[in-house]
Amino acid sequence: MKLSKYAVGALALALMGGMPMAAHAQIEIQWWHAMGGANGERVDKIAADFNASQSEYKVVPSYKGNYTETMTAAVAAFRAHQQPDIVQVFEVGTATMMAAKGAVYPITDLMKDQGMDFDQSAYLPAVVSYYQTSDGDLLSMPFNSSTPVLWYNKDAFAKAGIDGPPTTWDELNADAQKLLDSGMKCGYSFGWQSWVMIENYSAWHNIPMGTKENGYAGLDTRFTFNNDAVINRIQSIADSQASGIFKYGGRRGDSLSLFTSGECGMWMNSSAYYGSMVSQAKFNFGQSMLPLDTAVADKPQNSIIGGATLWVLRGQPDDHYKGVAEFMKYLSSPEVQAWWHQETGYVPITTAASELSREQGFYEKNPGTDTAIKQLSLNPPTPNSRGLRFGNFVQIRDIINEELEAVWAGSKTAKQAMDDAVARGNDLLAKFEAANS
Repeated sequence: MKLSKYAVGALALALMGGMPMAAHAQIEIQWWHAMGGANGERVDKIAADFNASQSEYKVVPSYKGNYTETMTAAVAAFRAHQQPDIVQVFEVGTATMMAAKGAVYPITDLMKDQGMDFDQSAYLPAVVSYYQTSDGDLLSMPFNSSTPVLWYNKDAFAKAGIDGPPTTWDELNADAQKLLDSGMKCGYSFGWQSWVMIENYSAWHNIPMGTKENGYAGLDTRFTFNNDAVINRIQSIADSQASGIFKYGGRRGDSLSLFTSGECGMWMNSSAYYGSMVSQAKFNFGQSMLPLDTAVADKPQNSIIGGATLWVLRGQPDDHYKGVAEFMKYLSSPEVQAWWHQETGYVPITTAASELSREQGFYEKNPGTDTAIKQLSLNPPTPNSRGLRFGNFVQIRDIINEELEAVWAGSKTAKQAMDDAVARGNDLLAKFEAANS
């Protein structure tokens, strides 16, 4: 068959590399996550923007349900040799992920192996310390990190004659009573109660939640949160229900509507509810630091993070990991982190992203939105306030929730409930230790 002069020319160009005969196939990076709703759309945008920034890799985000469901799905997939490249795991799954020997590719190792410039000092200490080994290596990449803050209804405060947010528990209770006197139905509520009222209460007051530096120093850790400080605070909260000062609204974020509807004047929960506040609250609101229990400490220490990080799983083709490293570098960039922080209320994971947000005027236009950063960085973390490293903590949180609900229902005293929570929790810690020693 005789080729036309145009076909001959095209073939010649192709053979010389001037015209590719077939498009280079992109390497797909599978990212399983637990972000639904508006945050799921933001995750999709991050992936799409990264994909548009280069042509070699394509990050494919997939929503797998809530945090527990996503982690469970990833574990099952790994066992079936069908794991994703990246999976989002909430902070209480850290010890479990660490124990999955051979499954995890630590971020420090990944970036080094791929020749990436990776300076851990660029990351906020209170964020990365939760996910570091005893040698200081970073296990997973911080992504959506948050900490609990005190949200308050500025309009309701003004009506009740309250000048500003409370800084102590005594002030919080007094302000709650003023809100009730002004016509509100409820003073305050909180969500993610184990995280806020056990885990962060302990860190904020620099008291241990368990032995062995809250699990960082050994698998033989055991709980100690059935101490007088925690018991007295929980019992005081329970006793205040009768007057309406406190109202329980659910284990996670279920109580958000108690605040955004105007029923409760204050709410303690994640800084990451900022987007929900903007869209749902029909009043002026603010954020402040958690209250200090002056019977326990004379100054606050620092709060600890919640949220989740991105874990890289082993078992993928070698060429995938270059793309994963490139994506992690992109994700950590000041521009991406500042946008994510300002859109969601999650903490920017680097100092540069925080500084960029300040330069862009975000904190000036939205006072209080830097509260989480200030709270996490208030003091250098101690062994009591670095974070938690407890095995089986997903199930243990459920136990703590059950016992706290027994207190709110009046079927147990705070002492009975905390003693029972510690005993039940220690059983699971012992099982985790036996299985992973």
